Amino acid sequence: MNWAMKTKGYNQRRACALAGIDPRVYRRTSKRPADTELRTRMKELASERRRFGYRRLHILLKREGWEVNWKKLYRLYREERLTVRKRGGRKRAVGTRTPMAIPQGPNQRWSLDFMSDALEDGRRFRVLNVIDDFSRECLAAVVNTSIGGARVARELDRIAELRGYPCLVVSDNVLCRENLAA
Repeated sequence: MNWAMKTKGYNQRRACALAGIDPRVYRRTSKRPADTELRTRMKELASERRRFGYRRLHILLKREGWEVNWKKLYRLYREERLTVRKRGGRKRAVGTRTPMAIPQGPNQRWSLDFMSDALEDGRRFRVLNVIDDFSRECLAAVVNTSIGGARVARELDRIAELRGYPCLVVSDNVLCRENLAA
């Protein structure tokens, strides 16, 4: 409003019409008290206890003898920009994902995947599937009630004795580029 009146030379009524507000709203002066003491005390408490929000600050102020409505405290809290920052979420992988190259021959890339199901009596079992991504051939399907890392390594070594080591092993989109031939 002030900018339009000073730089463009518009009168108050025209500037208000352009902004879409009533001139009485522009002329209205606030009758709220400044609450400078309350604001300074609230800032002090917020700087001492950084993770406290307005609700906990309201409790602390009430203990000190301040009789203040929580809605007013919330308004002052926002005006002073004391809002507590939200904690960060789960850490995610940094960088751009590149699509995986399509294998050009057998034994270039194997995929590992676990499946699970339950028997009629309620006991669970797991199936480890090892697949050659080029030929879509199932190299192994290991079934047991529990399959540990040592068992997975033993099965991969057994398959590698028959077919040779692959260049790459993929499990749930996680690449394993270890020296497989060593």
